[in-house]
Amino acid sequence: MRRSLILILALSFPLLMSAKVFAADPDPITTSPTASASNETQSELTTLQTAIKEDIARLAQYQGELRTIVEYRIQNKTLQLRNKIKALLDDNTYDKTFMLALIQEQLQFNLKINDYFNDLITKLSQKLGTADDEATLLEISKRELDKDNNYKQRLETLNWLTQIGQDVTAEKTQLTQLLLNRADNFDSFVTYTQQQLQNAVNDATNAGKDVTAAQTSRVIQLKERLAQNSQSLSTNIELLDALGQNTALLKKTLFSISGDITQDVLNIDVASSLIEQWLNTAKDQAINHGPTLVFKLFIFSLILFVAGLAGKLVKKIVSNTVSNSKLNFSKLLQDFFTSLSGKAVFTIGVLIALSQLGIELGPLLAGFGIAGVIIGFALQDTLSNFASGMMILIYRPYDVGDLINAAGVSGRVSHMSLVSTTIKTLDNQRLIIPNNKIWGDTINNITAEHQRRVDMTFGIGYGDSIEQAEAVLKSIVEAHPKVQKVPAPLIKLHVLGESSVDFIVRPWAKPEDYWDVYWDITREVKMRFDAEGISIPFPQRDVHIYQTSK
Repeated sequence: MRRSLILILALSFPLLMSAKVFAADPDPITTSPTASASNETQSELTTLQTAIKEDIARLAQYQGELRTIVEYRIQNKTLQLRNKIKALLDDNTYDKTFMLALIQEQLQFNLKINDYFNDLITKLSQKLGTADDEATLLEISKRELDKDNNYKQRLETLNWLTQIGQDVTAEKTQLTQLLLNRADNFDSFVTYTQQQLQNAVNDATNAGKDVTAAQTSRVIQLKERLAQNSQSLSTNIELLDALGQNTALLKKTLFSISGDITQDVLNIDVASSLIEQWLNTAKDQAINHGPTLVFKLFIFSLILFVAGLAGKLVKKIVSNTVSNSKLNFSKLLQDFFTSLSGKAVFTIGVLIALSQLGIELGPLLAGFGIAGVIIGFALQDTLSNFASGMMILIYRPYDVGDLINAAGVSGRVSHMSLVSTTIKTLDNQRLIIPNNKIWGDTINNITAEHQRRVDMTFGIGYGDSIEQAEAVLKSIVEAHPKVQKVPAPLIKLHVLGESSVDFIVRPWAKPEDYWDVYWDITREVKMRFDAEGISIPFPQRDVHIYQTSK
């Protein structure tokens, strides 16, 4: 680790020094308003410049999050100011003297910002070897990205000066040399970081289930640092291309590290170099290992084919077994066992086939374990649904075809998986509900029992015969063909209401006959009460009017 730090410091030192050579510190040039620039535009530009200068003065006073906020303000205000400069340049009526002073001040500001980033990187570099080096190196990489954006603005500013007729050849030459040195450093950075990342991955893979949190954290940090350094290299390549430099070798390094297929691959030099490298490697491999590799590929394909057939056969056998089992497995459990058996057999076949290619299965399985942990954190909600599906599979609160009320939805279960449950509502809508929503709520399985009680209430008037009404209700219930004999229906006088005497009628029926019994008995009660002269009272109010004399 100490050798790594020494190498990084050695590589970064020329980068910091070359940046300081170009980042002079002349006094800023104050722009003066001219008659050709509108007062409104001058006022906006002056306000932005004043705000930027005030924020720059505050930087030395703040630390931590406050400094980050001020840096963000400076960046935002600078972007607004530069956009207004672009708008003025697009207007052919701008005053050249006014515009020259404005752009020169932007150039000086750019140099000051570059010095600021150099100082920050120097202070961070001094912490290496005394604190958390990985975190410090990541912070340095982030600041290098900030410098890259600053260099892009510098080149744009020099192009603005060229546009208004200024000779900036010397400045561009100096910037080109700085970027060449910078790109060369980042070329070494990404190659070195890639090697360190590969070593870290190998260490974590070899550790298997004993991999430590520190090893996993180092892999993640190295990946992030490699991504940032690659981005810096990409930005420097882009700037050097704009300055007319040959960047074929740099693009080759970037492509070999990131693997991104961009328009740079279409470059003749880059493409020819990569193709030549690949062809030489392929030629050597074909001569030295060709016959053995062909035989291994044949065995690999044969094992996969046999594993596929065996998986389908096992899947069919398990499906027939669980569907005809006396254990009365749920539909979800049947599908789970069937799918798992076929996939398990095929997975074993794949592992055997990979071993024939010379791939070590131990490190591979350990890598899958590490990937599983990372994926588990990324897919927490999905895994929660999966865990809820397993609980539903084990405890079987409902099955396909059951009528349930769960997660605020009522309907019949049409499909189940370990992640979600599909319910068809009574009005024929299809709802797909995550299993954790169902398992975390009350589940009412309406069709789980073979009998269901139908609760009804009927009222008669206070002047009607209780015995007559009770006899009529009993005859109606007993005459209905779908009413169960056992348990016996319950018909009782229940409540003496404000305007009626209420009977409760509670027959038992099959779940699928519930509504037929409810609707039929309700209709028959109304017709029989009317025929028997039994009144069905409804709420009413007597209004008495009294006339008084004056």
